[in-house]
Amino acid sequence: MTSLPGDPGHGGRTAQRPPVVCTRCGTPAEGPPPTWTCSVENGVRCYFCDACSRENLRSIESRLDSAWW
Repeated sequence: MTSLPGDPGHGGRTAQRPPVVCTRCGTPAEGPPPTWTCSVENGVRCYFCDACSRENLRSIESRLDSAWW
């Protein structure tokens, strides 16, 4: 059986992912946010909650950076 680097059985440390927070309103995600929108702006990964994504759908589809919303 093969284990990935960082798996407990591999001898490496397990990396804790930082909690996901909406970039626009600051709402924290409860666990992995499968329905949230993810965008990469200026090399930084940004997450947007369902409410912020719905409110700014046209801007997202137009590929405007969140600074323009």
